[in-house]
Amino acid sequence: MDSNDNDQTPVLAVAGLGKSYAEGHQRRTVLADIGFGVARGECIALVGQSGSGKSTLLNLLAGIDKPDTGDVEIMGRSVAAMGEPELTLLRREHIGFIYQFFNLIPTLTVAENIGLPLELNGTPPRERRGQISAWLAKVGLDGREGAFPDELSGGEQQRVAIARALIHNPALVLADEPTGNLDARTGQVVLELLAHLFRDEGRTLILVTHSRKVSEITDRVLALDNGRLSTDTEALSW
Repeated sequence: MDSNDNDQTPVLAVAGLGKSYAEGHQRRTVLADIGFGVARGECIALVGQSGSGKSTLLNLLAGIDKPDTGDVEIMGRSVAAMGEPELTLLRREHIGFIYQFFNLIPTLTVAENIGLPLELNGTPPRERRGQISAWLAKVGLDGREGAFPDELSGGEQQRVAIARALIHNPALVLADEPTGNLDARTGQVVLELLAHLFRDEGRTLILVTHSRKVSEITDRVLALDNGRLSTDTEALSW
């Protein structure tokens, strides 16, 4: 599976996706009949109130959790049909993750954190160093490669996390509230950096966010409301 093969294949196709959880003697429906597709190079924002199922949906898209109904296809391959070894390989090679709380390894330097996906995928050290240097420049962290995460501001840590998510050229990037732990000004800077990188690199992004400015930087905005997907973001209080 090569993220550069068959440009006509949607990066992501979701059909009839449903998920519920047990609450006492009953089950609470979190997602119901979710369906949408994402083309190569498309940037989509996913919005909704807290508890609307946005993070649950991201976990289903990445194969971290399993749906009760429906299926997810990534690059034309059914996630439901994959065993755990295949899913692990899929996530490692073809999906990038950006989290609200950065999830950097505190004992690794900036360069080591950024290069971790390449190391896991067996990229030779010399090639790793070149790619790390290029990504430090892209996210504005030249000269910070030897710093540790606790020596960085929140915005700088998120820049490291963005570089780490993109360095292995994933087919799909899932970003779960990447500005949620930042102040408004820094959050806007990070959103603009994401938009710039994805436009330039032609990458595919699903961005979970509470920011009301996402329509300025994304191709589409989808809303989750009571477990169902809607394009009517005006009617949704988020």
